[in-house]
Amino acid sequence: MARRSAFGRAVLLVGALALVRTLFGSTAFTGMTGKNLSSGPQCQIVVARKVSEGDSLPSVDVDVSKPGDTVNVAELFKGKKGVLFAVPGAFTPTCSEKHLPGYIEQSEELKAAGAEVIACVAVNDPFVMSSWGKQQEAEGKVTMLADTKCELTKALDMELDATAKLGNVRSQRYAMIVDDGKITKLATGDDSFAPDILEALKR
Repeated sequence: MARRSAFGRAVLLVGALALVRTLFGSTAFTGMTGKNLSSGPQCQIVVARKVSEGDSLPSVDVDVSKPGDTVNVAELFKGKKGVLFAVPGAFTPTCSEKHLPGYIEQSEELKAAGAEVIACVAVNDPFVMSSWGKQQEAEGKVTMLADTKCELTKALDMELDATAKLGNVRSQRYAMIVDDGKITKLATGDDSFAPDILEALKR
């Protein structure tokens, strides 16, 4: 009985290997050796890389004042020097009390230091960004951009999981100095407020 049982297991093993060869090809496995068992193309794991200084802005459209009224971020800074800063959300405390107001208040100084474009972006719809801009009196000082579909934020790998507090994925807080589409300075968190970026522009 033991010999028959062993023979039965051997038959099952041969059958299983034959099935594997049928499904994956005769070179799918080289044997249980602990080595690489596949002789075919290997799966590639692509790891997203956060944007860094020296990179170019991605060519992504964002909304301006309403859906369909768009601007390409790369085109916005083409041939120009400027500042693009992002906030987690319109009308949120820190963004409304410090981040956006700081750029509005220092817009003339930023322009004098070489910024031809000053733009604020958030993962909000364009109606919200437009209303927030009006409340903050940003017109003529800071261009309000809505990353409605989170496409720019994802392209920069700057997502912030704010689901627990804001209900969805938002943008991290950051600011960048852009010169003809190329990022020359990138700051995140508390280093992304207007005074620090102004100092960086002056250097």
